[in-house]
Amino acid sequence: MAVDELLCPPVDLPEGIPGGIEADDALARLAKAIGHPVRAGIVRLLAGQESCQYGDLTDRLPLAKSTVSQHLKVLREAGLVRGEVDGPRACYCIDPAGLHQLKRLVEAL
Repeated sequence: MAVDELLCPPVDLPEGIPGGIEADDALARLAKAIGHPVRAGIVRLLAGQESCQYGDLTDRLPLAKSTVSQHLKVLREAGLVRGEVDGPRACYCIDPAGLHQLKRLVEAL
């Protein structure tokens, strides 16, 4: 078998798909944010809702409030989740722009 028979054929990427160092940095940041099973589950939970999650997410997750808060902080810093805490009330929802960016970057691989 010739060496060039072992090589994968080039793939034409659709227009507008990000690439390069900036895209790699963004993908790494977002992948790190959802790289923990709990954070991936939180993103899936929030993405499946049509409105904000009001109240404590610990009602829906078998974790301590402080653990859930730390995971939400990582997701907010990465731009995947939006959240506001107003006294005893909290509202969390998926950030559509962040999720869209993650999807585009993964599709570009």
